[in-house]
Amino acid sequence: MRRRYSILAFQIVAAAIASGSTFAAPFTYTNARFGTTCTFPDEVFTDRQPEPENGDGQEWLSTDGASLICSGILNVDNDTPKGFVAAEKAEPGNKISYGKTGKDWAVLSGIKDGKIFYERRLFGRDGVIRTVWIEYPPALKAKYDALVGSIAASLKAG
Repeated sequence: MRRRYSILAFQIVAAAIASGSTFAAPFTYTNARFGTTCTFPDEVFTDRQPEPENGDGQEWLSTDGASLICSGILNVDNDTPKGFVAAEKAEPGNKISYGKTGKDWAVLSGIKDGKIFYERRLFGRDGVIRTVWIEYPPALKAKYDALVGSIAASLKAG
């Protein structure tokens, strides 16, 4: 297990270095309410926003216009990965360029409100949907495309 985290941390740092950052330290956030966990470079996402009153997650902003949200919600509608992707594809204004599902996960990316987004959801047996959402201006595609895979792969139940 330790080796997996070391490899993930190395991948995040390597991606940040390749994207032009001098160094990006990995930071792991765990949400107290739902146990949602994700790891990301905290030298990229530096501006931690106030936690919502319901305690469902946290948002961080970067100085160049990107944002990252790591959160959880109760799956009160018994949503499924396939149902989630279909609903998002049907949503007016969403331009989905990639969508994939597995037994208990879904991934989407595309354009929403003029920004590129990448979203990964885990549908837990505990009735919680855990999500990592990253969005960034299209001009920063190369920088953030190098980071989203490692960040999304770090999403898990704590």
